Amino acid sequence: MNIAAPPPWESSQPLHPVWEQGVRRGPGVVNVLLVAVAALVLVVLAWFLSTTLGGVALILCGILALIPLSICVAGLMWIDRWDPEPRGALWFAFLWGAGISVVAALVLGTYVTELLSLALASTPSDVIGPVLQAPLVEEIAKGLGVLILVFSRRSHFDGPVDGIVYAGMVGAGFAFSENILYFGAAALDGGGLGGLVSVFVIRGLFSPFAHVMFTAALGAVIGLAVARSGRRYIFPAFLLGLVPAIAGHMLWNGGLLVLFTDFFEFYFLIQLPLFLAALASIMALRRAERRLTEKRLGGYAEAGWFTGQEVQMLATPGGRSQALGWARRFGRQQTMKAFIRSATRLAFTRQRIVAGHDRQLNLSREQLLLADVTRLRNELFTASRRHTNA
Repeated sequence: MNIAAPPPWESSQPLHPVWEQGVRRGPGVVNVLLVAVAALVLVVLAWFLSTTLGGVALILCGILALIPLSICVAGLMWIDRWDPEPRGALWFAFLWGAGISVVAALVLGTYVTELLSLALASTPSDVIGPVLQAPLVEEIAKGLGVLILVFSRRSHFDGPVDGIVYAGMVGAGFAFSENILYFGAAALDGGGLGGLVSVFVIRGLFSPFAHVMFTAALGAVIGLAVARSGRRYIFPAFLLGLVPAIAGHMLWNGGLLVLFTDFFEFYFLIQLPLFLAALASIMALRRAERRLTEKRLGGYAEAGWFTGQEVQMLATPGGRSQALGWARRFGRQQTMKAFIRSATRLAFTRQRIVAGHDRQLNLSREQLLLADVTRLRNELFTASRRHTNA
């Protein structure tokens, strides 16, 4: 499909009325409601935990739980650097994981355990709970939040990296609330400070990414389906993605009950290699994102929208760093960030057009993004000339 011819760069008149609209970045009503509902559920959960653990214990355990949460969020933000997701969507993902999915697991867990106990009467109860029930209920509850994000943030859900970031944030939220529960139980069960420190080290420092990894597997599968087939196979991809998410969770929980007796043996033979494999896969997916950005922006360069030098600036880490340094000299770093962000969204929108996904909708988005990069480009050059002439 041909790319529209560019307007004169220095033209002060838009070539089409739609260009005057700009790119709407504000959250829609549905997205605001989703965040509000998820936040309300988290408040209710916090109240419940305060009655169970006590206000002081809840605060102390919450502070401890912030440490592994910070590690997870920092890692996810590193993954998300190339094409950052909307902050509102990430907040919803976290709130869904920390509130709604935890409440669902607490409410439904007992019933599912009873059903599994009836169906698997010969299976020990200490296996049914953590190894069977918890992975099933928790991964489905977390996964539903990812499924909502696919439809509510479709224009920002382009592929496996986006799926990993959204799903990972859901997992990070779930782990945050679950850590508070575990830390509180350790403090109240008579183990004293030593018991609390032991649980914190194992859950918070040795395996902070556990829930992130489980749910990220689901997000990656959904992201692959979206990139290749658009909306058509989202629900089959959701069911398929639950398989590695639940299986990984079962392995993680059941390792010490079924396969190993020593934690460190299990950690270094199973947990650490799985984490390193996941990290290597993510790095490969990020490189694929950069190559796709360069390829699609190269098409716009051939049509006259960018120069070849600008494509290198927008589609390589070094080019972006150099561009931000240049813009910083005359106080336009935020404008350059917006220019890079809009150009990246443009590349992924073109990819959806080429793949035939939501064709008319994405063609309209393409026009708005082309207008946006034109405006931002002119702002940068105008500011640069003023700085040079000052």
